[in-house]
Amino acid sequence: MSRETDVRVEEAPVLFEERAAANGTRIGIATLNSPRTLNGFSLPMAHLLLERLRAWSSDDGIALIVLQGAGEKAFCAGGDLHSLYRSMKAHRDAGSTDIRDNAYALEFFDVEYRVDYLIHACRKPILCWGHGIVMGGGIGLMSGASHRVVSERSKLAFPEITVGLFPDVGGSWLLQRVPGNGGLFLALTGALLNAGDAIHAGLADVHVAEARRADVLDALLQVAWSGDSADSHARLDVLLQSFASDAPAGPLSTHAALVDDLCAGEDLPTIVERITALQTDDGWLQAAQKTLASGAPGSARLAFELQRRCAGARLADVYRLEYIAALHCAAHGDFAEGIRALLVDKDRTPHWQPATLAAASAEWAAGFFDSPWPIDQHPLADLEATTAERNLA
Repeated sequence: MSRETDVRVEEAPVLFEERAAANGTRIGIATLNSPRTLNGFSLPMAHLLLERLRAWSSDDGIALIVLQGAGEKAFCAGGDLHSLYRSMKAHRDAGSTDIRDNAYALEFFDVEYRVDYLIHACRKPILCWGHGIVMGGGIGLMSGASHRVVSERSKLAFPEITVGLFPDVGGSWLLQRVPGNGGLFLALTGALLNAGDAIHAGLADVHVAEARRADVLDALLQVAWSGDSADSHARLDVLLQSFASDAPAGPLSTHAALVDDLCAGEDLPTIVERITALQTDDGWLQAAQKTLASGAPGSARLAFELQRRCAGARLADVYRLEYIAALHCAAHGDFAEGIRALLVDKDRTPHWQPATLAAASAEWAAGFFDSPWPIDQHPLADLEATTAERNLA
């Protein structure tokens, strides 16, 4: 291989390799390869992952899949917001109000959600190494893996309220499964989770020291994996436990009772008032208050309404509803303004519309769930039909 070819491979947005295990079965390894952007999840990444994960899922010779990120800082810090911003600006400059007219947003969310759903539904073990920053689109990728590892460097969050979006990529489904009322608190405040809190919240399964990652990958190659997926899941459980260590308790679990009280009830303005009025010297809680106070009121409302609309729903239906809401956010919500203020002009002074929670009412939010497609023509109508779905209740 020439040096020029080496450079092209190293610049690929995702690196793929297959390694032979003890009995000749293979392990597929996918590495997000954009460390300069903290492995921001881009449309080229999504297309590459979707194609390869589909192939590996149906390949009897692949026993398990490993998903990881390049560099020391992040598994994946979120989606490629710059490209989405350019598409939203062009869509609005054209004067269109139809959410179907932003072709880039349609494709980006479609492929991203398909990748995430495929990870959830895959019957083969998928080991995701969630080191460093794992946020937004990174949580979408990690959450569906059957075996989710965090290390002492892991920092997870749902920071969408800071950019005028809502916890998508299945967040409306995931956050309902956080103990107590913790899921709503995370959506409203973007609060940071360490490894211990990630496990407490059900967003990760096991803590392994970052220094042991290479040892874990080497150990995977020593296993005689079988063609039975249940057996492979069990073998991977045992292997990871042999490397596991205790993760320190995090602030979400430490403050669990307080968080439950703050977020109790069905009235969002009351919940927000409780959080903002809390008198505390705790730095984690203060940071949560600050994020909520400066975040988009519309995002708070959408996150609240989505968790309630998605209660008890199948995961595929959650993705379909989030897809519609995300396209509305791209067309006429605060999403473009949030990206502008944070990443484009970097003035950190977004002008949210609506500017208050009182204006961001349930009636205001209802329009974000209106679909221009009949149910059978929804772009994600075929999700279950294209996967060997695990039990996703």
